[in-house]
Amino acid sequence: MAESKRDYYEVLGVGKDADDAALKKAYRQVAKKYHPDMNPGDAEAEKKFKEASEAYAVLSDPDKRRQYDQFGHAAFEGGAGGAGGFGGFDFSGADFSDIFGDIFGDLFGGGARRGRSQGPMKGMNVRKSVRVTFEEAVFGCEKELDVVLKDPCPKCSGTGAKPGTTPETCPKCGGKGQVVYTQQSFFGTVQNVQTCPQCGGSGKIIREKCSDCQGTGYVSNRKKIAVTIPAGIDNGQSIRIREKGEPGANGGPRGDLLVEVSVSRHPIFQRQDMHIFSTVPISFPQAALGADVKIKTVDGEVLYTVKPGTKTDTKVRLKGKGVPSVRNSQVRGDHYVTLVIQTPEKLSAEAKEALRRFDELAGNSLNSAGTGNAASSGTGKKRKGFMGKMKEAFDE
Repeated sequence: MAESKRDYYEVLGVGKDADDAALKKAYRQVAKKYHPDMNPGDAEAEKKFKEASEAYAVLSDPDKRRQYDQFGHAAFEGGAGGAGGFGGFDFSGADFSDIFGDIFGDLFGGGARRGRSQGPMKGMNVRKSVRVTFEEAVFGCEKELDVVLKDPCPKCSGTGAKPGTTPETCPKCGGKGQVVYTQQSFFGTVQNVQTCPQCGGSGKIIREKCSDCQGTGYVSNRKKIAVTIPAGIDNGQSIRIREKGEPGANGGPRGDLLVEVSVSRHPIFQRQDMHIFSTVPISFPQAALGADVKIKTVDGEVLYTVKPGTKTDTKVRLKGKGVPSVRNSQVRGDHYVTLVIQTPEKLSAEAKEALRRFDELAGNSLNSAGTGNAASSGTGKKRKGFMGKMKEAFDE
């Protein structure tokens, strides 16, 4: 009895709603993992490779996929096989060319299936980092970076050849920069294109190299590049400066300069997105009676009125005192302040006496082992409110 087959969607690891791109990506990964050339002598890997190829051949064909979704494997039993498939399965209609071009390129060092383009190519990007202060990140600033970049060699005008000589056409690739090779696979002969190993893809051979650039056509120069740090930039974000990277090839543009920003920590402020957070200590009298306190922000000090009876860890919002949006500097976040009541650690004798007097007026007794509640003493006297006693204690 024939061995039962696994669900094709399960084989490729995709859902039944997978589109063509998802199917192709999934099959490429499975085929590369279990390809016989990557697993020589491994019968189980070969089996899984064939199983994945069969699954992709069905699911990549709209008609076969529709039949499979309706009838399952039964749709292809009896007469569905053809001589060209694995285990009698017909692979006609399935397009494996671009997938196996990529796979063989990876397996045998051929690079991309279509090889290296000889048209204009953009140069490599250059990465640098810059450190800014908390305030510089909030409001923006200008920085100057030292960057080493390549420029066309002035002695040979970028040809790489000794002055008076010229590069020759590569005999191996005929100046194309690419060579074609064939590879036998389970699907027959597969052609692939790779960069010419003799000229490195340039299509040219330099017999006599320029003494200044050693045949590369480029010399390195140290340059100073001004970088504008936008207001509101956050730690780890990057700034792209167009065409300040390495030179391109065949007339292509320079690459870009990518500057990653590192923001130094601030001793008072913490940042989360566009908001700033800080903690401000206040005294017990300020919390109990209310007071005007100065709060530091990135814009300078602001005067905030603490309400009477404020509790510790009260959160205060200073609207518009946060970080500007990096896309629109007119839009700013908020500054959130946590008010924390501080307990004094050292008190003079006079201050201690004042606190004892306050505690008595508040209805407590620092020296009593009992409840210290004057209301239970039975004096019958009307107690003053807490705030009244507080003011009385500090006014005496």
